[in-house]
Amino acid sequence: MLDIGGRRLHVVRAGSADHATPLVLLEAGAFGFSADWSVVQSRLASRGYASLAYDRAGLGLSDPGPSPRDGAAVGADVEALLAREAPRGPLILVGHSMAGLHVHRLAARLGERVAGLVLVDATTPASMQSKFVSTAVGQFANVSRLVAWGAGAGLFKALSGTALGDRIGLDGEVGGEKRWAFADADHNAWAAAEVAQWPAAARQALEAGALDPRWPVAVVLAGPADARAGLRTLQAAPAAASLHGLIENVTGATHASILSGAHADAIVRGVEHVARAGAELEIQTMVG
Repeated sequence: MLDIGGRRLHVVRAGSADHATPLVLLEAGAFGFSADWSVVQSRLASRGYASLAYDRAGLGLSDPGPSPRDGAAVGADVEALLAREAPRGPLILVGHSMAGLHVHRLAARLGERVAGLVLVDATTPASMQSKFVSTAVGQFANVSRLVAWGAGAGLFKALSGTALGDRIGLDGEVGGEKRWAFADADHNAWAAAEVAQWPAAARQALEAGALDPRWPVAVVLAGPADARAGLRTLQAAPAAASLHGLIENVTGATHASILSGAHADAIVRGVEHVARAGAELEIQTMVG
C-alpha cells in the first residue's frame, strides 16, 4: 500500500529491478485492477523484466480519490506513484481496453522516459470520433451504472463463483481477488464513475498531444484479423503510425481472456518487441 499524499494505492511489483531493461507499467481496463495482470507479470518476470501493476483509486484495495475520475485524475495518481516507486529510468507503458486512453496521455506527459507502448485490445483517443465507438461507450456507461447498483444491492455475490466472476480465468489468490471485486459495491461504484468519464478521458488524451512516431508501439488484439475490421483499424492506428510498430491478432482470445495464461505470451511478445526496438533506437541515437 503506497502513500501518494494522504491516501494509498495498492501496488504490485514483480521481477527484479534491472536498469538494463525498462520498467513495465501495467494499466488495467474498465472495472479491472492489478489482479488482471498477474499472469502477464509472472511471465515478464521469467523473461527478466520488472513490472508494476496497481489498483486505481477506489478500485481493488486502493483508497478512493477525488472526483471526477477522468484521465487527469488517473494520470495525477500514476505520476505520484512513479515519483515514489520509479522516479527515473525508461518505462514501457501497457494498457488494456479503456486504459489505452490513460497510457496515451501519460506517454505524452512523460516524453523522454517513454521506451514504448503496448496496447492490449485497447481503445484510442481518436476512436471516440467514430459514431459507432462513441455510441457503444455511452451504452457501456449506462450498463456500468446498473452494474454498480446491482453490486450495491448485493445481487452479484451469488454469481461471483461462476464464470462471470472472473472472465480472465485466474488461479489461486488473485482469482479470489477478482471474484471478490466482481461483487464488491465500492469497487463497482468507482469503476462505473471512471466509465462515465470515458469521453472526458479521451478528450484529455488528445489534448496531451500525439504519440511520438519514434516510440515503438505494439498492438495486441483479441480475435482473428478479420473480426470487427473497422474497430480494429482504429485500434491498430498507433502501431501503424509508429516507425517501429507491431500488430498481432490473437485468434481464440476474447477481450478478457487475452490476459489469461492461454494468451498472455502475446502481450509479452509485444513488450519484448518494444524493448528491442527501443534499445536499437537508443544505440542509433548514441552512434549518431
